[in-house]
Amino acid sequence: MTSRSPGYLDVHAHFVTDSYVRQARAAGHEHPDGVPAWPAWSAAAHLELMDRCGIETSMLSVSSPGIHFGDDTAARRLAREVNEDGATAVREHPGRFGLFASLPLPDVDGALAETAYAFDTLGADGVVLETNTHGTYLGNPDLEPVWAELDRRGAVVFLHPTSPVCWERSALGRPRPMVEFVFDTARTVTDLLMAGTLDRYRNLTVIVPHCGGALPVLADRIDGFMKMFMPAGTEAPGAVEQLRRLYYDLAGPALPRQLPALLGLVGADRLLYGSDHCWTPAAGVEAHIAGLDAAPAPGGAPDWRTLTTANAHRVLPRTAR
Repeated sequence: MTSRSPGYLDVHAHFVTDSYVRQARAAGHEHPDGVPAWPAWSAAAHLELMDRCGIETSMLSVSSPGIHFGDDTAARRLAREVNEDGATAVREHPGRFGLFASLPLPDVDGALAETAYAFDTLGADGVVLETNTHGTYLGNPDLEPVWAELDRRGAVVFLHPTSPVCWERSALGRPRPMVEFVFDTARTVTDLLMAGTLDRYRNLTVIVPHCGGALPVLADRIDGFMKMFMPAGTEAPGAVEQLRRLYYDLAGPALPRQLPALLGLVGADRLLYGSDHCWTPAAGVEAHIAGLDAAPAPGGAPDWRTLTTANAHRVLPRTAR
C-alpha cells in the first residue's frame, strides 16, 4: 500500500464463534450450504490478515446459514448472543472492527426488539439480512414493520445470500455459494423491487454483496418485466433506476469479468470493498486484493483503496473519524 492510499474498509467480513457453530451443527448444518467444513475465526488472526493486506476496518457479520434454525425463541437468543459477541470484538479493538447485527427474521416481533437492542445498546453500524429465511424473501409483506423501523433509523442494511429452499434439486450436489448464492441475491432484490420496498423506504442504505450477484446481467430483463407486470397506476421508478441507488461490495472474484458488468449498471461511487473473510480463506483475500491493487480504478480515482474507502466513509460516517 502506498503512503497516499488509505487502508481498505471491508464491509463484507464475517465471524463465527464456537457456540454459534455448535448450535448450527445441532440444527443440521454440519456442512453449511454444502461447504465441506466450518471456518475458524479469531479476532487476532483476522487482524493479522487485515494488517498484511492493508485493511483498516472490517464490518463483522454472521454469514449464511444465519441464526434462525426453525424456532423463534432460540433464534432470538442466538441473535442476541452473536450480536453481543460481535460488539465485544468492536469494543476490544476500537477502529478495527464494526458490526452489522443479525436479526431473527422471519420473527417480526423478535427482529424489532433486536433492532432496538442492536442500535440503542450495542451501537451497531447496521444490520445483516439473509436473502431468505426458510423461504420468506425480503419483499414479503409480513416484513413491512421491520423495513419501516429500519427506514426510520436510516439504517445500513447489508444483504447476504443463503441457500434457497429448493437447493436440494437446484444445486445439483454442488456447493451452494458457487451459483445458488448469486441467484438468491438477485431473487431477493427483485422481490424488493417488485414489492415496492426499495422505493417506499428511501432512508435505507442497502449494500448488495458479490458485485450484485446476477443482477448486473439481469437488470434490463427485470426492468422490462417490472414495467409489464407492476399494477396499473404504479408510479415507482424502474428497476435500473432503483438498482443504481444501491451499494455493491466487490467480494468474490470481481475481476476480470464481474466488476466490468457491474460498472455497466452503477457508477463508481456505489462500489465498496468486501473480503468475505473468514469464509474466504486468507490466501483468497490476499489474491483478491492483489488483483484490485494492480487494476486501474474508474472515475479518475488513484486506486481502488482510495475509491472504495471514500465511498465506505460516506456510507458509514462513524468510520471516517
